[in-house]
Amino acid sequence: MGEVFYFKIYMKKLLFTIIILFSVGIVAQTKVSGVVYDEFKATIPYANVCFKSNKQCVTTDENGKFYIESDSDQKIIVISYVGFKNKEITLTKAVNYNMNITFSGANALEEVKIFSGKTSKKNNPAVDILRKIWERKRKNGLQIFKQYQMNKYEKVEFDMNTIDSAFMKKKVFKGLEFIFKQIDTSKITGKTFLPIFINESLYEVYGDNTGPDKKKEILKANKNSGLGTGNGVDTFVKDLYSEYNIYNNYLTFFDKNFVSPLSTTGINTYNYVLSDTAYIDNKRCFNIVYYPRRKGELTFKGDFWVSDTTFAIKKINMAATKSANINWVKDIYVEQEFDVLNDSVFLLKRDHMMSDFSINKKEKSKGVYGKRTTLFSDYKFDIVKPDKFYKQEVNSYDQQAFNKSDEYWQENRMETLSKNESSVYKMLDTLKTVKKFKQMYNFVTVLASGYYQLGKFDYGPLFSTFGYNDIEGIRLRVGGRTYFGPNDLWRIQGYTAYGFKDNKLKYGVSGRWMIDKKNRLILSAGNRTDIEQIGVSLTTSNDLLGRSFASSSFFASGDNSKLTNVNLTTLGAEIEPFKNLIFNAGFSFRTLQSASPTFSLDYFKNLETGEIASKVKQYEFTVGLDYTPKRLTVGYGVDRLAVESFYPRVFINLSQGLKGVFNSDFEYQKLQLYYRQPILIGSLGRLVTTVEVGKIFGTVPLGLMAVVPGNQSYFTIDNTYNLMNYYEFITDQYSSIHLEHHFNGKIFSRIPFMKKLNWREIIGVKGVYGSISDDNKAINASGINYIAPTKGYWEYSAGIANIFKVFRIDFSWRGSYLELPDAKKFTIKGSFGFYF
Repeated sequence: MGEVFYFKIYMKKLLFTIIILFSVGIVAQTKVSGVVYDEFKATIPYANVCFKSNKQCVTTDENGKFYIESDSDQKIIVISYVGFKNKEITLTKAVNYNMNITFSGANALEEVKIFSGKTSKKNNPAVDILRKIWERKRKNGLQIFKQYQMNKYEKVEFDMNTIDSAFMKKKVFKGLEFIFKQIDTSKITGKTFLPIFINESLYEVYGDNTGPDKKKEILKANKNSGLGTGNGVDTFVKDLYSEYNIYNNYLTFFDKNFVSPLSTTGINTYNYVLSDTAYIDNKRCFNIVYYPRRKGELTFKGDFWVSDTTFAIKKINMAATKSANINWVKDIYVEQEFDVLNDSVFLLKRDHMMSDFSINKKEKSKGVYGKRTTLFSDYKFDIVKPDKFYKQEVNSYDQQAFNKSDEYWQENRMETLSKNESSVYKMLDTLKTVKKFKQMYNFVTVLASGYYQLGKFDYGPLFSTFGYNDIEGIRLRVGGRTYFGPNDLWRIQGYTAYGFKDNKLKYGVSGRWMIDKKNRLILSAGNRTDIEQIGVSLTTSNDLLGRSFASSSFFASGDNSKLTNVNLTTLGAEIEPFKNLIFNAGFSFRTLQSASPTFSLDYFKNLETGEIASKVKQYEFTVGLDYTPKRLTVGYGVDRLAVESFYPRVFINLSQGLKGVFNSDFEYQKLQLYYRQPILIGSLGRLVTTVEVGKIFGTVPLGLMAVVPGNQSYFTIDNTYNLMNYYEFITDQYSSIHLEHHFNGKIFSRIPFMKKLNWREIIGVKGVYGSISDDNKAINASGINYIAPTKGYWEYSAGIANIFKVFRIDFSWRGSYLELPDAKKFTIKGSFGFYF
């Protein structure tokens, strides 16, 4: 889990580094950009700008700016806005940038046109049509068929954008000038761009609406070129571009819920105006323009065409409003087009999404486009497949899909590559042979993965190199892993660390081998000898090489000497018989002994004689289940990457301690249950719920007890208690709940002097109840007074995130056990991270 978290952080750093390193034209027939003003020189948001001959239109943004482009010659643009006469402007050339357009004079309003300000919810024909869409939305699309199947083509692309002549002349590009011959211009924003990664995929898609989760995609072909082999960039793209249905009330992008313009709550969020009617594919359609009622909310602006009989959407475009509270993203643009089946049913034909990532949102800042275009064809219906057909394959890696010829792609692509895109593969493959580019690529790869590649060996992870604690003092750690490619069937990794205060060498080594690819049967083994802060997590696992935050952090409050020498050897196996359902089993043997003269793990070995032992030797057998429904992963090797975080997780672990095996000291059983559920609650934000319960059956010493995880660092750490010290509460049975709700700026956006800060509000409550048996109290000789939260410990917090886009601060209050001598009643903790 930790490795996936850090990978995602570094993937975001990769994107930002690309923006810093790079940041691009074939001229279309007609291009126009500019700003629309009123007669008092104030900009006009959400005015309508159209080419007169083909009625292709865009709306201006909050600052009155627009860009419109056509593949054909256009001579006249028409600007319309309520309260003013329509204005026609004759274009004297093909490219017309930075036009300043001013309205003057009153409009007689002979017809319904576009508009500003709040529109009426009553007696508004656009709203009446919207209600018809709501009534019929379940009668359109794939839902009306029992079974369906189709072909799908997906193209994913990363492009550097806003490249000008001055940028091309920078010294860093000396010797790379040839790449700028591939510059093109975005039809959506008008910015120049240069592709740096492209990935194409072909699928067969099957679905059955008579049962839940009966959908299957079969990859038929894949090819890519650009930075790396594609897995890293493709992971990042898929992590951001989740699937969405425009008929849903909310559309999720970048972990945030946008109100759909077709939402049943849309009339409280958007203004709607009936703008036009026209025939599209011989179907009469209404054109409705929409724009947000308030700034600072997660909304779109744009228009859609809807059938006048079925009230199904024929075309829609959505551009996220500039004031939406999203970091690193200047633009989000979505465009969908639907085909008509049997004169009544509308099916998705083309889906295009583009995002403009940039360090800041200034108009001329350089950035990176992330684009995904998906096309569907050859729909077939009511062809029944057996239930076993829909069983999701756990590891459906087909090498042949990655070796298709150029002729195959030319024959099977659903959309012909543009002249620019056709030359991308050759350009990118050539680029990777250039020494200077390889240096740049190596640099961003280090930031992306945390590892520095040395042939078939990766040095790292770099974030674990330095640490500090009271016992080791300054701690240095070096390590690495084998890496032949993202789909390696085996991997060995290890590290060694040295503490300059205790003058001791520590190490860890582990290996994993996938012996059955179909069901992902993986064998693992390893050994670690190191210093740890045990008791920093209620639900434990034998993660051999994971980093211990508490024992290797630079900053901690209070006494940080309660550390333990751990020698752990493991042997295990896991199998995934069903998608996202993993069973595991393993053996472990560990020795535990205090690493500090001021801390003790002592226990009474014999209560009658008073004999005390200071070292724990324990053999343990463990079986477990890890279920992550709807989790998406990338990769087919022994290590995979989770591409999104909004999936539930259920983890069940049963451990059996055996006395006498390898001179093991204790006989016991331990049962643990962990459940995490993120919930998107419409426009109110995101609630993350974590529940943990556990019980130890048998008599065990402090080193094997369930210690409630305190947090003495100055930083927020998930699933720990901010106002609790290490070893403050000890249990052998427990139940805990953590609730954290993210409002995503919904409250601050309504406060005039705060809305521009883009801060985001977080509230949370944490609680734990536990007890401890008399037998476990009786053998305690550690000197630590066992206290269990028998009346329930809880704390609550309020936080502000997105400070300077990277910092979060939490204020926490203790709600119980205030009478304890060292009880902290209030604390402030912070954390850093890249958040969208």
